[in-house]
Amino acid sequence: MKLSPEDALATMQDLLGHVFSKPELLQEALTHRSAVSGRDPRKAKRNLPPKGSGSNERLEFIGDRVLGLLMAEWLLERYPQEQEGALGPRHAHLVSRTVLADIADGIGLSSALQISPHEEAAGIRKLTSIRADAMEALLGALYLDAGLEPARQVVRRQWGSRIDSHARPHKEPKTLLQEFLLSKGQTLPKYELLSTEGPSHAPVFRVSVSARGMTGNGEAGSKRLAESAAATDLLNKLGQGGDS
Repeated sequence: MKLSPEDALATMQDLLGHVFSKPELLQEALTHRSAVSGRDPRKAKRNLPPKGSGSNERLEFIGDRVLGLLMAEWLLERYPQEQEGALGPRHAHLVSRTVLADIADGIGLSSALQISPHEEAAGIRKLTSIRADAMEALLGALYLDAGLEPARQVVRRQWGSRIDSHARPHKEPKTLLQEFLLSKGQTLPKYELLSTEGPSHAPVFRVSVSARGMTGNGEAGSKRLAESAAATDLLNKLGQGGDS
């Protein structure tokens, strides 16, 4: 269900536990660039602002850095005996597009996004990349509105169950699949790009991976993430699960 702009602002502030002193930052974080460019088609070729202006792209940029810093800080605190070789994979997993999109789903962020009707019809609201980018933008908006502390509170609340969910550092599904197959004396998996659809700024890649006579399928906003999703699908079919 798509929320109106007014309901989206109120709902997100309640879920975040933060009332914005600059609500325009939150509005920007919830605005996909298609909603900006689609506001007045008659002005499409006249005096346009820079591409993406008014959308959540700039906030996504800073939110990515905010999340990276806060997660690195938390991992050092949570795993004081681990070195970079173990902390790095943990960090990469926790700030990954897949995890970000899952967090976004958990707070209902997708329904609060403002997207143009054309892109809505194309289904981009469901894309991992769109949901993940919006989550980063939300953290960026929190940081710019009130500093690191509110962003830190949201990160620790929303990522709390995930940071402790693996006794060992996380491994990417493609790595897990390869290691499993090699341990069984099997040949390496074969990945195949099935299709690429959607607009250039929000493509959808569909990938398959085959091994041991079975096939896994994945779909995402980048080829790498689609391959990871396909590997997870195949690991599940092989009875291995997708996490370390």
